[in-house]
Amino acid sequence: MTHLTEHSLVQGGRSAAFATACVRGGVAAGLGVGALAVLVIVAWISSPFPDSGAGGALHLAAGLWLLAHGVELVRTDTLGGLPAPLGIVPLLTTALPVWLVFRTARSTLDPADETSPRPSPAGALGAVSGGYLLVAAVIVVYSESGPLPADLVTAGLWLPGVVLGAAGAGVWTALGRPLPGREEAAAALRGAGSGLLTLLAGGAVLAGTSLVWHAGAARASYEGIAGEWSGRVALALLVLALLPNAAVWAAAYGLGPGVALGTGALATPLGLVGDPAVPPFPLLAALPPEGRGGWPQWAAAAVPVVAAVVLGRSVGRSTGTGPARETALAALGAAWASGAAVAVLAGAAGGPLGSGRLLAFGPVWWQAGAAAVLWGVAVGLPTALAVRAWGRRVPRPKRPKQPKPPKPAKQPKAAKAQEPALAAAPAPGAAAPTPLDFDFSLGGPSGPSGLEDLDEDEGYVPYDYLPASWETPSASPAPPVPRPAPAPRPDTEPPRPSATAGAEREGEPEPDA
Repeated sequence: MTHLTEHSLVQGGRSAAFATACVRGGVAAGLGVGALAVLVIVAWISSPFPDSGAGGALHLAAGLWLLAHGVELVRTDTLGGLPAPLGIVPLLTTALPVWLVFRTARSTLDPADETSPRPSPAGALGAVSGGYLLVAAVIVVYSESGPLPADLVTAGLWLPGVVLGAAGAGVWTALGRPLPGREEAAAALRGAGSGLLTLLAGGAVLAGTSLVWHAGAARASYEGIAGEWSGRVALALLVLALLPNAAVWAAAYGLGPGVALGTGALATPLGLVGDPAVPPFPLLAALPPEGRGGWPQWAAAAVPVVAAVVLGRSVGRSTGTGPARETALAALGAAWASGAAVAVLAGAAGGPLGSGRLLAFGPVWWQAGAAAVLWGVAVGLPTALAVRAWGRRVPRPKRPKQPKPPKPAKQPKAAKAQEPALAAAPAPGAAAPTPLDFDFSLGGPSGPSGLEDLDEDEGYVPYDYLPASWETPSASPAPPVPRPAPAPRPDTEPPRPSATAGAEREGEPEPDA
């Protein structure tokens, strides 16, 4: 009789979880293929002149799905009869399969039921990637019988790399996004991420500005390629899928190496050299004109400068407490990490568009990566050291301000209203002021009878008797100030009081002896 132990139950649970993760990886691949197949079939149904049947539409969807993973396709139905490679990946279509793999790997290690068994991080990575690649292998085999078969060499290189990278990012997120133990390594990764995002954002701004500047040429190209509304909708979706490619191209253009416009033609901020082989396409209308570049083209160099400054600022703030050697090493590591990421993106955004002169189209991956490293070292390293020095500066102590004298307390309104009354009232014991009595009568002391006598006089003129300055009456002279009586001498007797003075004091009580 076989007894089940706890160890066997755990192993059996993990084996079931591993199988479930493998199935989930295959389902993620099927969802991506299905989404592209729906779009292609809708475009085929709405097209008034379909070139092939439903089988051709499904083969086209399979080829686009492989192209979204970086796999080069081979066009067999060319005018010359020779197969032509197609290697420019629409980066927006890459977002769907990458997100599906990322989400599947993250949810495998983070189930809703914590009591259910789950595989180890390495097991989840292998299971999800293995299930996804099994479905991808079937699609590669299916595409070989269509008009756009996959290149087996690039399928063996790019397809596993994209799947493992997306699944690894999902496992890393499920584990809490741990960074390396050393502080300078973590600071380098953060600085490289911030600098890369700034570089791509600046490239998007450059591409959008140039496209708006050449809006007339882009519109003419758009209307010349697609005439029917279904063709215009399909072309608009293709342009939308290639917008991230335009941002990477513009970033590589600003870095300095520029972009290749066919074999022997190169566009840089200094000018366009050679004879470009540019097919009619709306996004390609935003390319710079032929000849030497002017200040609008030179202004593109501001994008890598700003990206390097952001990289150095991030590194300087992260390593501000350590020595300068750690800051310098972290800045160098961030420059190399951002250069590697730029090289990968440049390689995915460019590639061949056909045979002959269209074999080299887009940025050269190793030149763009090397330029990103140089900008990071030349600008990002001094910026990181400057930010570190600025953060470690000792602020000067400020002199204390002298306290201001206290303000007098505000008096209540009742006290303010009583102040004029108190000022107008006479002081106790002081004599009241004598009112001035002015005599404005014309008759003098005789009163009104004097006026009657003057009226009876025939030669009387009233103006002869008015004073010279009658507007202001003359003030009465102030009474003389009495002089103080001299103090009595000690050898003389005090003056005797008179009879009148004695009479005035009769009514007063006599002081006690």
